Amino acid sequence: MFTIRHGGKGKFLRLLRFAPILAGAAAMLVAGFFATMAAAQEPIPRRNLLQRLFGIGQRPIYYDDRYLYPEAPRPRRIQKRRPQPAGVQQRRPQRAKPRVVETPPPAPVVEKSPDAKKVLVVGDFVADSLGDGLKVAFEETPGIVIETRASGSSGIVRDDYFDWPKNLPDYVAELSPAAIVISIGANDRQTMRIGDSNEKFRTDRWTEEYRRRVSMLAALARRDNLPVFWVGMPPFQSTAMTADMVTFNGIYREEVEKAGGQFIDIWDGFVDEEGKFVLTGSDINGQQARLRGSDGINLTKAGKRKLAFYVEKDIRKLLGEAASTDSDMPGADGLKDLVVTAPLANEDIVRTPPISLTDPALDGATALLGASEPPKGTGKSARDLLVEKGEVLAAPPGRVDDFRLAKPETVISKPLMRN
Repeated sequence: MFTIRHGGKGKFLRLLRFAPILAGAAAMLVAGFFATMAAAQEPIPRRNLLQRLFGIGQRPIYYDDRYLYPEAPRPRRIQKRRPQPAGVQQRRPQRAKPRVVETPPPAPVVEKSPDAKKVLVVGDFVADSLGDGLKVAFEETPGIVIETRASGSSGIVRDDYFDWPKNLPDYVAELSPAAIVISIGANDRQTMRIGDSNEKFRTDRWTEEYRRRVSMLAALARRDNLPVFWVGMPPFQSTAMTADMVTFNGIYREEVEKAGGQFIDIWDGFVDEEGKFVLTGSDINGQQARLRGSDGINLTKAGKRKLAFYVEKDIRKLLGEAASTDSDMPGADGLKDLVVTAPLANEDIVRTPPISLTDPALDGATALLGASEPPKGTGKSARDLLVEKGEVLAAPPGRVDDFRLAKPETVISKPLMRN
């Protein structure tokens, strides 16, 4: 038993009032201490594959100003720039200037002269491509105009679709051309209507009628004594179609030359060294280019220009001065350089007498360097000597059949070179 003194009862009651608060504070301190010890001794959990690669499911845990997980983002250090001394300018990295690709200016369009000669190009889709190539070939020639009148699906067989003997005179009367270029036949591998019957392709009757129609069309083009260039068919990717084009070209050559026209063969320009069809070949500049389309039938821009190359030179040869360009004609300043003036007096003419190669006055000799007397022969050949007398002429020194043991001094043996 203890006794409470006077006045101590009130203090004791006030102390009991704050006892729960003090007990709670003490408990919190004890719990925090043990939690800190446990956290310090607790091992770091292992990371799985997703956490290693992408950091999924983890948050950065801070403890004692450190990161428990290395994949947690670290604070970036801000580097302060060092102050530059006075008068020194800091160089800034220069940005690369964008490269400006200058496109060449378009070629000036050459206006055709009012009296330019016209070249009429007729036929199927090959003629249409030929016309495009000829327009490029003569685009800088003011004296020649290319006029194309082509029907892509036409031919000589189907006169019910497009009748060339009927339409060709109309084109000639409309344009009054100086020359006619014909390229047709790629669509003619089909049945032909002869009279009241249909004749199959490549029969004897079909071939005879086809030859007659080619002859009629060539004679119709030559009716006004116009120059006619019949351009042959090129090879195609189909082997059967290529074989038929060979037969057609033979018919075209025979019938056109009978009518007085000229056949132009373009076959070698679209095959390889073995005569096989090619999609890619040499263009007019000798560079490799795509000549035919993916279908193996139509021609590309380079193929059209190469096709026209075979006809261009014949047209220029035919039309002569009309095929010349303005750049070929000298101007007034250039004409004076072509004028040859006569000498002022006879003493201005320098005459040089001809000098003979064997002139002894050159060095006192009477023969050329290395000259020797020609060997004296008996008039009989080596064959006659071998047959009549059994004599074999000695081989010249240094020849492979010279088997003499004592080599002449003129033959110098060279040591063999070993690799």
